[in-house]
Amino acid sequence: MFLIAGPCAIESRDVVFQTAETLKRVCEELEINLFFKSSYDKANRTSNSQRGVGMEEGLRILEEVKTQLELPILTDVHESWQCKPVAQVADVLQIPAFLSRQTDLLQAAAETGRVVNVKKGQFMAPWDMKGCIDKISAVRGNSNGIWLTERGSSFGYGRLVVDMTSLVEMRKFGCPIIFDATHSVQLPSTQAGVTGGCREMVPYLLRAALAVGVDGIFVEVHPHPEKAISDAANQLRLSEIKQIIEQAKEYDLFAKS
Repeated sequence: MFLIAGPCAIESRDVVFQTAETLKRVCEELEINLFFKSSYDKANRTSNSQRGVGMEEGLRILEEVKTQLELPILTDVHESWQCKPVAQVADVLQIPAFLSRQTDLLQAAAETGRVVNVKKGQFMAPWDMKGCIDKISAVRGNSNGIWLTERGSSFGYGRLVVDMTSLVEMRKFGCPIIFDATHSVQLPSTQAGVTGGCREMVPYLLRAALAVGVDGIFVEVHPHPEKAISDAANQLRLSEIKQIIEQAKEYDLFAKS
């Protein structure tokens, strides 16, 4: 398996580098390929809360991580015009779940030639992701460089559930499949207009997904999650990440043996 990890939003250079340095050390010890993830702008917000440092400053910090720590970068794009400048830094452009059906955004990301990671919308069935693949493939002429990420499905108000069979269904498309464990434990809009979550459930869902079989796992990590400006309730503690990833690797090796 490979790992996509980092703080949800870019709050400061210090938080980003503290997290990236620790993740790099852990992944080198465990011999796991790491893609560092953080968002310069959290545009999909329940309320008018903090969004991050913005694209210009955010890309500058991510470029520092890429060059100084020699880590590949994954970050979100929200509008078509962002794809070209973001692709100058990021190795993987991520399409947020709420925007997974936005044709212009998918095609603009495809035009950059970068890997495109499409997060399955909370409102979409796994087989509906074929449409996302087709939109990107129409630009590229093939389906190379497309990743699909499961992040839970809406279950009434303020609740997400994960259908593990969706991982099997999406694998039929021949693309690498990723499981986003931290967003899957969100409780949307449950804390006075802010998304809540159950970070204690992340290891359980990770083990289930790895038992089914995935190519990568996605977790958001923060040195002090309770102080994070985004997803404070479901980001993992940086101090606990080695144990969680170590166990995940064991499940991955067992499943793939």
